[in-house]
Amino acid sequence: MKSNLLFHTLEQVDSTNNYAMGKIAEGSAVHGMAWYSSNQTNGKGQRGKHWEGKTGENIALSVVSTPPAYFLQSPFLFNAWISLVCRRFLAETIHEKVLIKWPNDLMVCDRKAGGILIENKYRGNNWNWSIVGIGINVNQTNFSNEAKCPVSLKQITGLTYQPEKLARDLHIEILNSFEKISNLNLKEVWNEYHLFLYKMGELVSFKKDDAIIETVVVGVNEQGELQTKDTIERTFQFGEAEWII
Repeated sequence: MKSNLLFHTLEQVDSTNNYAMGKIAEGSAVHGMAWYSSNQTNGKGQRGKHWEGKTGENIALSVVSTPPAYFLQSPFLFNAWISLVCRRFLAETIHEKVLIKWPNDLMVCDRKAGGILIENKYRGNNWNWSIVGIGINVNQTNFSNEAKCPVSLKQITGLTYQPEKLARDLHIEILNSFEKISNLNLKEVWNEYHLFLYKMGELVSFKKDDAIIETVVVGVNEQGELQTKDTIERTFQFGEAEWII
């Protein structure tokens, strides 16, 4: 699979995930195809939030995939596996410890360096496509007050990067990982996800409705729900509570 034939650069786009979804809808997408833009005007984050990014300074990348049968019984495990591929790539790039904040933010020293948004497309009960959207703060050093605990690779290392080259390298890493899926041990994937799970075993605070909850992170279940424990055992779904960092 030649990555250079699958990687496409867009000068400007509202959202690379939206663009990828459109290519799927028109029937022109193939597994592994990717779209990168240095100017994403309306990037999407988790739960409908906006992903901030200054033109030419960051990575906005979407990769389409026909979900491997390996993950059909546990779609969140696909999410976990993609998060691990991105985590590993980022850690090797900046030579720092990178953790995954549930469900899929990439954290360095308690600050958000990137995030992953996976959108799935079904036809009936069939899981036909996944759009893996990846945003990474690369050279940006000024962020709006609305951004929560952001950090860029440049702020971490003091180096200036080429966002498109990084995006191409990350795309190759994802493609190579897809080719190795048949050798995956899903239990090992799950164990590795928990090894790098942000605040694993630590006391954290969440805001749920008008209440502040202090609780200890104990893991994530196969449905993708965060599990914690304090005086009681708790389970949080996506969007149900907000991290307080």
